[in-house]
Order: sequence, then C-alpha cells, then structure tokens
Amino acid sequence: MCYSRDGGSTNIGLGMIRIHILEGKAFVWNYADVRKMREEYRIVGKLVGALARKPRQNVRLGLPLQLLPEEARLLVEKGLAILFKNPASQPLGDDPSQDPSALEEMTAYQKGLEENYQEQVQLTAEQRKTVLGSLAERIAQGRAKKQQQKEEEGDPSLKPVDLESSFVLPRQSMMVQLPTERIHPGAEEEVDWQVQSQDWPYAGQSDHEIRYSIFRNLWERGYYVTSGSKFGGDFLVYPGDPMRFHAHYIALCVSKDVPLSLGDLVSAGRLGTNVKKTVLLCSVDQDGTAVYTSLQWSGMQ
Repeated sequence: MCYSRDGGSTNIGLGMIRIHILEGKAFVWNYADVRKMREEYRIVGKLVGALARKPRQNVRLGLPLQLLPEEARLLVEKGLAILFKNPASQPLGDDPSQDPSALEEMTAYQKGLEENYQEQVQLTAEQRKTVLGSLAERIAQGRAKKQQQKEEEGDPSLKPVDLESSFVLPRQSMMVQLPTERIHPGAEEEVDWQVQSQDWPYAGQSDHEIRYSIFRNLWERGYYVTSGSKFGGDFLVYPGDPMRFHAHYIALCVSKDVPLSLGDLVSAGRLGTNVKKTVLLCSVDQDGTAVYTSLQWSGMQ
C-alpha cells in the first residue's frame, strides 16, 4: 500500500522505515524505527543528536540515528526502508496564496506561546513569594544593617522596596516545549540509491561496492556490523548486540587488485592484537564471493 501527502502516488509504503538523506548522510528520526532496526534487523547505527536536558556533553547522545551508507543501502535493497529528502523549503511570507490552514496554525501557535508565558509568570511569581516569605527574617535583618550603615555615614534613609512588584520574568527565560516531530513535513522526494547524485554519491564507487558486499555478507551470516573507524578498520564485527558483546573482528576491506605492503600487514596484525581482536582482510572475487583472511600477531616463540 502506498500513500502521498499531497494526494499523488509515491513509493513510500506504509510501515517502511523512513531514512532521511541530507548531504549524502542517512538519518533516522523515528524512535520506533530505530528500535525496530536494532531488534529485528541487527542494524545499529550511531546516535548523533544532543539530549534536550544535557546539550553540552557528547557522552550520551540521542536522535537522530546516523546510518552507514552500507546500512541504509541494505535496508532499502531488502525492501525494509525508503530513502527520501525534503527539497529546499521557502520561508512563510505574506503571499496570499499561502495555505490558510498553515497561517491559522501559526496564529494558534503564537497564541499558545503567549498563554504559556502568562501562566509561567503567575507560577514563578507565586514561587518567588513563597521563597521571600521563608527568607523574610533574614531580609529584614539585612535591611536593618544597611539602614544603620547609611545613618552612620550621614546618608538619607533607604526607601523600602517592594520585591514582589519589581519582579519581571524575561520572555527569553520562559520554558518552551521543543517538538521532536513536524506535524506537516511538507513535500518529500524519493532518493534513488542506484544513481549517483549529490544526495547519494556512493552509487558506482568501487570502494563502496566492496564495503557493501562485505557488510552484506557478514550481516547475512548473522553478525552485528558497525563502523570500525575507532579501531582503524572499516567495520567492527560482533557475535551479538554490541550492548552485550565485545567485537570479535576488525574488518579491513581491500581490493584484490591492489597489493598490500608488508608494513601494512604488520600494522594491521599488531593493531588487532593490541585491542584483543582478530583482523579480517576482506575482499571480493569477480563473481561477488566474499573472501576473508584472518591476521593474528603471534610474535617470536
């Protein structure tokens, strides 16, 4: 079954994972899709979004989930996902042809913000009054001390200040709700992963084809496969969910037509030994068969 937001026909099927493409990168924003990919399809990805309550740290991140090109392509080839992009949007203006419903929603949104602000002003004032009541004795003592100092210096007496009436809640200090999903995403265009473009530059690239063939083969063998950049490889290969297992292999994808120097082999072997993992040299035959060669640094006996 297919649907379209503007009434036309599209290839976006109901229930399919929606992968948003932006400048050649693949993102998934829906948490249900993220969970489904991990639990049912063994696609892990990497969270890259800041948490609303802890924005100034990068230890724990949230949505969106960024996918490797190989992860996104696998989901699309298996008929589990769709690649799409949002065309450049135009800012709302005074165009009389503007959608009336959108203008009404904007007016309602602004009205809601104002009501929210007035409610916060009232609640903050009540909270401030409570705090001042609990500190009334201390405030009185401070005022008396300042009054005595002024009298000793010959200055006129202090004028009483009404702390409650002087309170103002700046609008920039009000709490606002940050929406995590757009009610009206607007126009959408499907991205063809088989055609090289600015949105999807990987089509036809030899390096990508080798990496994808290896990724798909390891995935079909039942492994969890993630990015291996932090260990100097192309992929990390896990026997189960990375939340429960350490990676067993570091996969390095190489072309059979490109020779490897002895130094590169030694470096790869020592790398795997230092992090207690086996290095896999992965290549693809002309018939598309994946070929693996394991490296383990044993040293001198």
